[in-house]
Amino acid sequence: MTMDAIEYRIEGDDLQFVEIRLEPGQCAVAEPGAMMYIDDGIEMSTELGDGSRRASNFFSRLWRGVRRKFSGESLFSAIFENTATTPRRVAIAAASPGQIVPIDLRAVGGELICQAGAYLAAARGVEIGVALQKRLRVGFLGGEGFIMQKLTGDGIAFVHASGALTQMQLAPGQSLRVDTGCLVALQTSVRYDIQYAGRVKTALFGGEGLFFAQLTGPGTVWLQSMPLKRLSRTMLGSAMAAGRPAGALGIVYVIVIGIIVLVNILRSGGV
Repeated sequence: MTMDAIEYRIEGDDLQFVEIRLEPGQCAVAEPGAMMYIDDGIEMSTELGDGSRRASNFFSRLWRGVRRKFSGESLFSAIFENTATTPRRVAIAAASPGQIVPIDLRAVGGELICQAGAYLAAARGVEIGVALQKRLRVGFLGGEGFIMQKLTGDGIAFVHASGALTQMQLAPGQSLRVDTGCLVALQTSVRYDIQYAGRVKTALFGGEGLFFAQLTGPGTVWLQSMPLKRLSRTMLGSAMAAGRPAGALGIVYVIVIGIIVLVNILRSGGV
């Protein structure tokens, strides 16, 4: 099914939002709770599943909702439809510092593999499924688990990355080793494997963990500079250091900061 063709603009530097322009009758789909503002004439509703119009009955929508849940998203999707006779706007905001990445699914072969929870919004018609890791060692040691997101469609989908973003094109046979948490998305043509960090001393004390993600082309990969897990460790470490001299008040401060960080991670699917 063809996705609605939409116009958009991305605003902001570190805390971004995307403003989508909908023609009469067009729809945008986003994660529940991500809406920033909407024009008069935009009707908002909630639908079980991915909102792709491919589900014809309740059980089909429920299955799609369960797949979304396993991939780090909600069971439900927020649908924004322009019921007016002229173009209207809807703005979708990211839940954490970083960048919103517009990806034309048609340009990457109609399919894209993302880290769990990376999907933010799209024109109606995109299908959100799961991509299972076929290699046991990748599932156990790859940092993303056995389940990643699989976006399918022929239009624009918006993916959120934490920190700064870089897009890299890998030639056939070209390999790149990255921190497992820095991987945002990759084309299905890219081979994803795990490689041991090397010497025992480097693995234990190098600060990068025991394993790297090894990506082998051909295809495009998207990487982020500040995974939420790394950000949460930094914030918690700073909070604990600041709270030590303050006794009970410092402990309360650390707990509150920890809860805030945890809620943001859960909302964005970073765990």
